[in-house]
Amino acid sequence: MEQSPSFDELELAAALGRVSSLMRALALPRDLSMTTLSVLANVERFGPRRITELAGDEGVTQPAMTQLVSRLERLGLAERHSEPGDRRAVVVRVTGAGRAELARRRQVQAKRLAELLAELPAADRAAIAAALPALNRLTGRGLEAARPDDDAPTHRSDG
Repeated sequence: MEQSPSFDELELAAALGRVSSLMRALALPRDLSMTTLSVLANVERFGPRRITELAGDEGVTQPAMTQLVSRLERLGLAERHSEPGDRRAVVVRVTGAGRAELARRRQVQAKRLAELLAELPAADRAAIAAALPALNRLTGRGLEAARPDDDAPTHRSDG
């Protein structure tokens, strides 16, 4: 078994929390809530999802998620469709406009982040770059582990 480097998990959790806060602060404009953007990104990343699944992922009620999805639909960023094989079940899909909006926001965020990174010493930028593969593996595992089991029973009234 591979020996892991010694570090303080609490310090790491606090630092990653600060990075998360920084990324939220860099996310402009703020015309959509973080939950709204998180739902849109979730559907983009994992594909069509039921409202009950999205509500569970975000820790909100099904009625609140239904309202949020309705707003995304009005904005043209997402749409609801009947699930193939079960016309009663409804899934949410990101639209081309939704993908474009997420890409645009990520680009603005990346530009603002690049400006901050440029202020750091080259050694710090190199250390951050070297950590990217491990951070990608960490977040990939964490996001998959946090996702509800797709085989779990779901409600069919995803409205």
